[in-house]
Amino acid sequence: MNLTVISILVAGLLIGGTIMFSSGSSNVQAGAAENVTIMNGKQIVEITAKGSYAPRVSLAQANIPTVLKVKTQGTFDCTAALAVPAVAYKAMLPSTGETLIEIPPQKPGSIVQGICGMGMYNFKVRFD
Repeated sequence: MNLTVISILVAGLLIGGTIMFSSGSSNVQAGAAENVTIMNGKQIVEITAKGSYAPRVSLAQANIPTVLKVKTQGTFDCTAALAVPAVAYKAMLPSTGETLIEIPPQKPGSIVQGICGMGMYNFKVRFD
């Protein structure tokens, strides 16, 4: 009997944790603009690469030049092998540092995607 009660409690905790985690991750777009700044006529979209890319979705302004600033810090996983097909970019990022990738002005509704060398992790910049 006690094993059944413990199993039900553990299952409830796992389901509750999954619901809390998934509802928190669906709010990515609400805070996505926090990593976008405009300076000297260019917008800078900051992405962190280590174990995954963060944020996964960024919202940027359309029709202005953009720079992806990809930050690494002790990154030795597949996110260091970055491809951005929209601008024919493909390179190994330094394990620690910042890499700047120029993105020409994009039309409203455009999406620029970055993807790791193994195709497991990605990020998107949506231009509105």
